[in-house]
Amino acid sequence: MAEDKIFADGFSFKRQENAPDFVVGRLSMKVEDAIAFMKQHTKAGWINLNIKTARSGNYYVELDTYEPKGGGTTSKPITKESDEDVPF
Repeated sequence: MAEDKIFADGFSFKRQENAPDFVVGRLSMKVEDAIAFMKQHTKAGWINLNIKTARSGNYYVELDTYEPKGGGTTSKPITKESDEDVPF
Protein backbone atom coordinates (compact mmCIF):
# COMPACT_ATOMS: atom_id res chain seq x y z
CA MET A 1 0.00 0.00 0.00
CA ALA A 2 1.39 3.40 -0.98
CA GLU A 3 1.85 6.01 1.72
CA ASP A 4 -0.05 9.25 1.52
CA LYS A 5 1.99 12.21 0.39
CA ILE A 6 2.94 14.72 3.07
CA PHE A 7 3.25 18.09 1.38
CA ALA A 8 5.82 20.37 3.01
CA ASP A 9 3.86 23.28 4.47
CA GLY A 10 5.53 26.64 3.94
CA PHE A 11 7.78 25.53 1.05
CA SER A 12 7.38 26.50 -2.60
CA PHE A 13 9.63 25.63 -5.55
CA LYS A 14 9.42 27.32 -8.95
CA ARG A 15 11.52 26.59 -12.00
CA GLN A 16 13.11 29.70 -13.49
CA GLU A 17 12.84 29.20 -17.22
CA ASN A 18 14.62 32.48 -18.16
CA ALA A 19 17.50 32.01 -15.70
CA PRO A 20 21.02 30.94 -16.71
CA ASP A 21 21.57 27.19 -17.19
CA PHE A 22 23.20 26.78 -13.78
CA VAL A 23 20.09 28.09 -11.97
CA VAL A 24 17.51 25.32 -11.48
CA GLY A 25 14.82 27.27 -9.71
CA ARG A 26 13.78 29.17 -6.62
CA LEU A 27 12.87 27.65 -3.27
CA SER A 28 10.75 29.99 -1.16
CA MET A 29 9.79 29.44 2.45
CA LYS A 30 7.01 30.99 4.48
CA VAL A 31 9.01 31.11 7.72
CA GLU A 32 6.31 30.43 10.33
CA ASP A 33 4.71 27.58 8.35
CA ALA A 34 8.08 26.06 7.37
CA ILE A 35 9.42 26.13 10.94
CA ALA A 36 6.24 24.54 12.32
CA PHE A 37 6.40 21.82 9.63
CA MET A 38 10.09 21.12 10.30
CA LYS A 39 9.58 20.92 14.07
CA GLN A 40 6.75 18.43 13.54
CA HIS A 41 8.68 16.14 11.16
CA THR A 42 12.32 16.36 12.29
CA LYS A 43 14.27 13.15 12.97
CA ALA A 44 17.65 13.34 14.68
CA GLY A 45 17.80 17.05 13.85
CA TRP A 46 17.25 16.57 10.10
CA ILE A 47 14.37 16.74 7.65
CA ASN A 48 14.53 15.49 4.07
CA LEU A 49 12.35 17.00 1.36
CA ASN A 50 11.86 15.98 -2.27
CA ILE A 51 11.00 18.40 -5.06
CA LYS A 52 8.71 16.64 -7.50
CA THR A 53 6.72 17.37 -10.64
CA ALA A 54 2.93 17.00 -10.47
CA ARG A 55 0.91 15.60 -13.35
CA SER A 56 -0.07 19.21 -14.09
CA GLY A 57 3.60 20.04 -14.68
CA ASN A 58 3.85 22.20 -11.54
CA TYR A 59 6.46 21.50 -8.89
CA TYR A 60 5.73 20.63 -5.27
CA VAL A 61 7.75 19.92 -2.15
CA GLU A 62 7.07 16.68 -0.29
CA LEU A 63 8.42 15.18 2.93
CA ASP A 64 10.74 12.23 2.26
CA THR A 65 9.42 9.53 4.60
CA TYR A 66 11.77 6.75 3.43
CA GLU A 67 13.34 4.74 6.22
CA PRO A 68 15.63 1.80 5.49
CA LYS A 69 14.38 -1.58 6.70
CA GLY A 70 16.35 -3.94 8.91
CA GLY A 71 18.17 -1.31 10.92
CA GLY A 72 20.75 -0.67 8.23
CA THR A 73 22.77 2.46 8.09
CA THR A 74 21.05 5.58 6.90
CA SER A 75 22.40 7.71 4.14
CA LYS A 76 23.90 11.06 5.03
CA PRO A 77 21.80 14.14 4.26
CA ILE A 78 22.77 16.07 1.16
CA THR A 79 25.08 18.95 2.04
CA LYS A 80 26.67 21.68 -0.03
CA GLU A 81 30.08 20.71 -1.33
CA SER A 82 32.79 23.14 -2.22
CA ASP A 83 33.39 23.83 -5.92
CA GLU A 84 36.61 21.81 -5.64
CA ASP A 85 34.64 18.64 -4.77
CA VAL A 86 32.45 18.80 -7.88
CA PRO A 87 33.63 16.25 -10.49
CA PHE A 88 33.11 18.54 -13.48
